Amino acid sequence: MSNRHPLDVVVAGHLCLDIIPQWGSLSPGVFITLFQPGRLIAVGPATVSTGGPVSNTGLALHRLGIRTLLMGKIGADFFGQAIQQLVVRVDPGLVAGMIVDPGASTSYTIVINPPGIDRIFLHYPGANDTFSAEDVRYDLLRSARLFHFGYPPVMRRMYEDGGRELTTVFRRAREMGVTTSLDMAFPDPSSDAGRADWEAILQATLPYVDIFLPSVEEILFMLRRPTYEALSRSAQGTDILPWITPPLLSDLSDQLLAMGVRIVGLKLGDRGFYLRTGDARTLAGLGRGRPSDLTAWADQEIWAPCFQVDVVGTTGAGDATIAGFLSAFLRGMSPAQAVTAAVAVGACNVEAADALGGIRSWEDTWRRVAEGWPRRSLDLSAYGWDYDPQHQFWYLR
Repeated sequence: MSNRHPLDVVVAGHLCLDIIPQWGSLSPGVFITLFQPGRLIAVGPATVSTGGPVSNTGLALHRLGIRTLLMGKIGADFFGQAIQQLVVRVDPGLVAGMIVDPGASTSYTIVINPPGIDRIFLHYPGANDTFSAEDVRYDLLRSARLFHFGYPPVMRRMYEDGGRELTTVFRRAREMGVTTSLDMAFPDPSSDAGRADWEAILQATLPYVDIFLPSVEEILFMLRRPTYEALSRSAQGTDILPWITPPLLSDLSDQLLAMGVRIVGLKLGDRGFYLRTGDARTLAGLGRGRPSDLTAWADQEIWAPCFQVDVVGTTGAGDATIAGFLSAFLRGMSPAQAVTAAVAVGACNVEAADALGGIRSWEDTWRRVAEGWPRRSLDLSAYGWDYDPQHQFWYLR
């Protein structure tokens, strides 16, 4: 890491208070039958934590040894005070970029997250809906190496008016010379965000985005709606990830690179993490957070399988995966090490019910990898991909 800048990362965007009830062991069928009108459902103690990428990615980066500043918008209410207190307990310096709006209510999410069942969120956007380009502290970006922004689909000002505010944020960040990074969220299809023209929004914004890190479901919904719907029908309303193929990822990443992104990272849930990078000339345009060895990063296409773990909860798993990837990127590590860090930190995350309880230090995470942590099975040979036994990932030569 460079010592010329007092900050490595400013993490901005969506921030909320997560309230996560504790569940016992339930089968999916039993869980579904519990939720009926008039029933009292017994649960355990609640975990109360900060949520959203400002917290999940930002605090994970901090725990991984990256110099980080958080930049979210909250109200001056009880939930806003709780968020600030929780962050200050970690490190008082993390809150220097926070925006407190006395006229806004703080966002919160009730996370229904029983083991073995995908999460259900009851979410109130609150102050996130008023976050605008003017809320970003651009003066702080001048001293940072990377600017990461997360979850514009659940921030109204970021997607209304054709995403004008989101584009402005990234254009102005790029003017600061900082490397830019963007994460997404899956919008409710019936909401205003779900009906927004995401292809047009991304066409306007991605030329200013160096590293784009959505989930494959999110980007299919936004850019390939017919493909997403066809895969959903094949999955009969369940997880579409088993239907995701290397040719589909290659085609998607071709489109994203053509839209202006320099590095594409697609989160694939329990199937791992996919990386695609531009050529050396394209990567030369990365901001000051770029690795010194651009040749090693050029023209890479890698699919890294997940590590094997006992899953307790999946809250913040994608945010943790991003934190692992960006931590390695900012340390100047190779693409092979970056994708390994991504799935390693993501795997640690799901060993706890909340977003941060499972995150280990950078040293502990790599010690676990070095000790032979086994991976989940993944075979891409039928698609012409090769396997790297040293780094335990698949790649397209």
